[in-house]
Amino acid sequence: MQKKSAILIGAGIVGLATARALAQKGFNVKVFDRNPQAAGASVRNFGMVWPIGQPSGVLYNRAMRSRDIWKELARESNIWYEETGSLHLAYNAEEWQVLQELESIFKKEKRAVLLLDKKAISEKYEHVNTDNLSGGLYSADEMLIDPREALAALPGYLQEKYEVEFHWNKCVSYITDQTVYIGNDEEYVADLIFVCSGADFETLYPEEFSKLPLTKCKLQMLRTAPMPERYRIKTAICGGLSLLHYSSFKAAPSLPQLQKKIALEMKEYLDNGIHVMAAQNGKGEITIGDSHEYGSGFEPFDKTSINKMILDYLKSLLKINTNAIAETWHGIYPKLTNGDTEIFISPDPGVYILNGVGGAGMTLSFGLAEEIIEQLTEPKQVKVISLNNSF
Repeated sequence: MQKKSAILIGAGIVGLATARALAQKGFNVKVFDRNPQAAGASVRNFGMVWPIGQPSGVLYNRAMRSRDIWKELARESNIWYEETGSLHLAYNAEEWQVLQELESIFKKEKRAVLLLDKKAISEKYEHVNTDNLSGGLYSADEMLIDPREALAALPGYLQEKYEVEFHWNKCVSYITDQTVYIGNDEEYVADLIFVCSGADFETLYPEEFSKLPLTKCKLQMLRTAPMPERYRIKTAICGGLSLLHYSSFKAAPSLPQLQKKIALEMKEYLDNGIHVMAAQNGKGEITIGDSHEYGSGFEPFDKTSINKMILDYLKSLLKINTNAIAETWHGIYPKLTNGDTEIFISPDPGVYILNGVGGAGMTLSFGLAEEIIEQLTEPKQVKVISLNNSF
């Protein structure tokens, strides 16, 4: 019997995850990308696989499944990864109260978390700034990959293991009747077509995207040169600002008090959507960020003032020479404004748009893609939204 066929448009993390899930179901898969390699938000992030940021239930389970898949892929394709966990630091009473509440809540949810006092942190994490430190919450669930290395290696892995075909430097012009058209000369037919184009809403199905509660987010990030071999931060580091950023932390009853304090004392940080995290890759480079600016379009220029604010706050968390910054950049990703966690719609028969994971692509994409493809191959369970009706 001839294999069913599928085409993926976009070779970012959502596209690659969906290609893998389809190939595992026996589909003949082709991936098209208009760039010579992945160049969007999927390579412009921390490389954090971040279950702690996901609320208990579907999203946390999806994050943990994605983490397991990342580990499998990393081992098989020789991609660097490290199960570092994460350390959330508290430097005032309000932050410490939130962390204590979260430890109790997360332990009831069977998450692997542990409160550490100042002494324990200073002994295990020598580069943490212990001035005014109250303590921290350690979570064992998180892991790091290098997104640039991983997104460069995964296409070769998928091609070798699953015979996924990659077509680079191919910009899809339009789709009709389950046929993908590239310019006037090339056309490809498939049983299923997935549009996984990230923040590029303008090229394909712009009218459908315009109907959705969807915006774009621009973030600024930095990376150091390789640090000295002895300088390893050993875990993903973040502080009190991050407690306002992730939905799982909303479970803490005293979070509103912390938010009020930060709004009074650090209004400029909130105005620029800044929360500060640091993650170190296998080469010793530390990725630092980030800010969040929302809108339909952005200036192409980064703001030095935002980078300075990020680095100033970082020095309250880490003993670090910020003169070692080697790179700065910005990324843009899609974000739903109604609280939904992903877009899965069908604008035409056999065509699906899968998008809008809201900055959590590394954390959620592999698990999400498995769920979606499982639904499509088990028709009674399908929960895709048509633009005209639900089914």
